[in-house]
Amino acid sequence: MDGSNSRTTATAGSVKTILVVEDEKDIQELICYYLKMEGFRIEQASTGDEALRSVREEKPDLVVLDLMLPGIGGLEVLKQIRFSMNLKTLPVIIASARTEESDIIMGLELGADDYLPKPFSPKVLTAKVKALLRRVDGSLDSHSPDGTDKQTITTAGGLVMDPVRYTCRLNGQEILFTATEFALLYLMAGESGRVFTRNQLISSVKGSDYPVTERSIDVQIASLRRKLGSAGESVRTVWGIGYKYQEQDP
Repeated sequence: MDGSNSRTTATAGSVKTILVVEDEKDIQELICYYLKMEGFRIEQASTGDEALRSVREEKPDLVVLDLMLPGIGGLEVLKQIRFSMNLKTLPVIIASARTEESDIIMGLELGADDYLPKPFSPKVLTAKVKALLRRVDGSLDSHSPDGTDKQTITTAGGLVMDPVRYTCRLNGQEILFTATEFALLYLMAGESGRVFTRNQLISSVKGSDYPVTERSIDVQIASLRRKLGSAGESVRTVWGIGYKYQEQDP
């Protein structure tokens, strides 16, 4: 694990730390080079064990995660981040040579915010990293200086979402979402009844410069529906268009 870093540029008022988990040295160095050029502080890990240790000790702002790692594999690293460490909102981008649809779906269902197949453009990866961090930083804008929430969504159906603390309660029970799942539900519930196309959801949640991955939106929607249980029926498919949040009839 390498703590080398660059502090040439501050983003959102402070330098963001990116953990790059990649066992192929050339690819690791290439990713780190492009991220350093954008002013990010970089932590590096070549194994699953190193990755988990770095997450615990360095508390990165975002993780770029390969799947095929020595020892503990990438999917197990992701499981531990999401469930053992309970870091539901830590942004994670999987960058992997495993490109089968089943691998992509598995990664997204375990809580990855996106899946980037190898080979990929370092510039595309950098765009994804910046878009995810902008989304997280944007949630802080809804927090007033005295620490009170400016934007808390409450629906008649009992859904209460705090965009600053990333908490969601349904009829008093807390539901844990990944950052992307939370952002999607927050957006749709905030404009109940409005139909969003997949492209609109991607642009609103991740930024207009985010490479479009419509399949990932479908997987994220399916995951948040499961977590909502019977209330998941409120997230409705509008065939041929996209999705909307509509409270269920009493």
